[in-house]
Amino acid sequence: MAGGVRAVVADDSHFMRSVISDILADGGIDVVAQARNGREAVEAVVQHEPDAVTMDVEMPEMDGIEATERIMAERPTPVLMLSAHTDENADVTFEALDKGAVDFFTKPGGEVSMEMSRLKDQLVDIVSSVAEVDVGGSGQSTATTTRQRDRSRPESASYTANPTLVVGSSTGGPKMVEQVLSALPLSADLRVLVVQHMPEGFTGRFAERIDARSDYDVTEATDGARIGGGEALVAAGDRHMEIKNYRNGRLRVKLTQEDPVNSVRPAVDVTMATAADVIDDPLVGVILTGMGEDGADGIQRIKAAGGRTIAQDEATSAVYGMPKRAVETGCVDDVLPIDDIANGILDTITTEVTS
Repeated sequence: MAGGVRAVVADDSHFMRSVISDILADGGIDVVAQARNGREAVEAVVQHEPDAVTMDVEMPEMDGIEATERIMAERPTPVLMLSAHTDENADVTFEALDKGAVDFFTKPGGEVSMEMSRLKDQLVDIVSSVAEVDVGGSGQSTATTTRQRDRSRPESASYTANPTLVVGSSTGGPKMVEQVLSALPLSADLRVLVVQHMPEGFTGRFAERIDARSDYDVTEATDGARIGGGEALVAAGDRHMEIKNYRNGRLRVKLTQEDPVNSVRPAVDVTMATAADVIDDPLVGVILTGMGEDGADGIQRIKAAGGRTIAQDEATSAVYGMPKRAVETGCVDDVLPIDDIANGILDTITTEVTS
């Protein structure tokens, strides 16, 4: 998987640069240069033209955010941010995603070398996946554009009662999720559940970002949380989100720390499977960009329960892993570019348009 991938490692810590470079090299990734700060990172990218960059957030002279912005302007290259588990780092990490970074990976705490060793396979996999992303492509549009286009739908559109939407995504997903939810009108009265592969400490900030960009009331899930129409929950990092019960248009979730599913927690499959088991009103499952196969089983479960299913297309997916696996099940009703997914969701719950 990693064969042929060339990477630049940027970190102001000599120790961390060495640990990360060794892990990547052991995984078959060619580390063509190391950088001590953002300025050196930009220079290394221009000089070596790597397939991917691992970028520390906080560095002297030029931080990771400015370096990412410069790289995207001078030689667009997939960037993976390496961030610590702090609220401040969560904020700047999302800012880096806004500047063009593809995804992020959390730096280990405590015994760094032991933690990094434990996470080494994950780091090699995500760098390999990020390296495949076409950051110079024009397939991805902005949430603002999509929201304007989707709001051209007639105000008189009538929707089925009590619909529930489950959205799953991974690598490259945060911006895509924001785009889709920002385009959904409150009149659709959806109950929305979002499962984004994201570590603990970041999902709360992610929920706040979606809430600010969406007409829906979006919060991070807590154990026992209930939502009704016009509300959304984002699965908490390191917790599976199960649908515990559903009554009178309101659903309640349960958070667990049971074993990872598809090597991840939270897992899309867990939320989709329990939604299919519990919810008897209209149900829509959507799989967006991401590495791995999480969500494929969940899509089958939703389809078997009579729900509707949508997957993002390859052209607009940062990583066409999860959507591809979902499509391969034969249980996906529509494969759509990111710009059309919000309308695709609304189409599944629209009953009529009156004059």
